[in-house]
Amino acid sequence: MSAHGISRADVEEFLARDAWLLDTWQLGTWLQLFTPDARYQVPSTDRPAGDPVGSLYLVDDDYRQLCFRVKRFNLPQGHAEQPHSVTQRLVTNVLLHGERAGALDVTAAFLIARTRHGVLDQFVGRYELRLLRSDGAIRFLQRRSVLAMPGLRPVGTVGIIV
Repeated sequence: MSAHGISRADVEEFLARDAWLLDTWQLGTWLQLFTPDARYQVPSTDRPAGDPVGSLYLVDDDYRQLCFRVKRFNLPQGHAEQPHSVTQRLVTNVLLHGERAGALDVTAAFLIARTRHGVLDQFVGRYELRLLRSDGAIRFLQRRSVLAMPGLRPVGTVGIIV
């Protein structure tokens, strides 16, 4: 149990809810899992350890940008995810790495199966997370999705939230 009173079971339940909200496209509710100063990041597959300032990131959103991304996902016109893909996320190997600067460092492995237009694509990687308790609930301070893939082919793009 961390100093914030967050147990491994708490983290596993939180990550299961995160996956379920994304798989059921409840993105407005999903945003509530973030603190107002949170970051959502997906580094490029060729430089996953790169810094977002000096490296190309597929996604590097602060909370405001993430809200705008979610709004675009929900617009019927103008987004590549209409109609929505069918996704199933599996999250496993959850490890708590201790606290740093008031937040709990967590890693977990993920596999996301996405079906779109009859084609199955898979995204595999690890989450590097910073979690804290805010208003009695666990929240993301950082949600970093590191893809363990040599590239985005055959997928070609990250059109979903990973």
